Amino acid sequence: ELPPSEFMQVADSTWLVLSVVSNGRAPSGSQATGVTKIARSVIAPLAEHHVSVLMLSTYQTDFILVRERDLPVVIHTLAGEFDIYKEESGECVPVTCDDASNGFLKDKPATSPTLHPVQSPQTRFCILTVAPDTLPAIATMLIDVLFYSHSPPREAGASSQDLDSITFFAFSLIEGYISIVMDAETQKRFPSDLLLTSSTGELWRMVRIGGQPLGFDECGIVAQIAEPLAAADISAYYISTFNFDHALVPEEGIAEVIQLLQQRQDSGR
Repeated sequence: ELPPSEFMQVADSTWLVLSVVSNGRAPSGSQATGVTKIARSVIAPLAEHHVSVLMLSTYQTDFILVRERDLPVVIHTLAGEFDIYKEESGECVPVTCDDASNGFLKDKPATSPTLHPVQSPQTRFCILTVAPDTLPAIATMLIDVLFYSHSPPREAGASSQDLDSITFFAFSLIEGYISIVMDAETQKRFPSDLLLTSSTGELWRMVRIGGQPLGFDECGIVAQIAEPLAAADISAYYISTFNFDHALVPEEGIAEVIQLLQQRQDSGR
């Protein structure tokens, strides 16, 4: 039971998971990966049709969560660009616009999305995976990091100048595939031979979106980040949470990312 001073807020919606699988139709010239790879084809169109999304990037792929009630709009929006399938009893079954026509929502009047403030802590992050059979070997360390090693949270109104570091640790286990995001200092606490990363072993910097809890109703937050980065062909690893959205970009590109996002902020005023 939660103490009287605390409460749990639950979104009154059922969310469905979309994953984009390349089938050779995507342009071959683009080098961007992560959320920016689908910025123009998925993220921007859904934002234009007022569909709120939650993004979850993993080491292996990206997942987009949409409300079940928005599924007709999602299908109508994306059917021209993608072949859409749904999973039934373990089989992938094609979905057409006609299948979702009942209850299709008409476009809402165009409105300008809110441009949320962006902060960039100095913390350097690693994006890792681990073989499932070696998970028991790091289980004790995972529990310690997840539940006992957090520093007190900073106030939500802290300015970017005060945001020297940030406590952030993400662990996901999806269909047997493990994905971990941790800061470079925390990584040193784990056995180096069990944590796997890309061959380049690159480090990532974060841009954090939002000055107050974002909730689940607003649309266009992911697009605010993904579109300018896609235009600059910059990869991004993206994780939505209730309070903030987080985009991780290669460390060497952080200065360009901040400049691009600042220009978007200035043009939106």
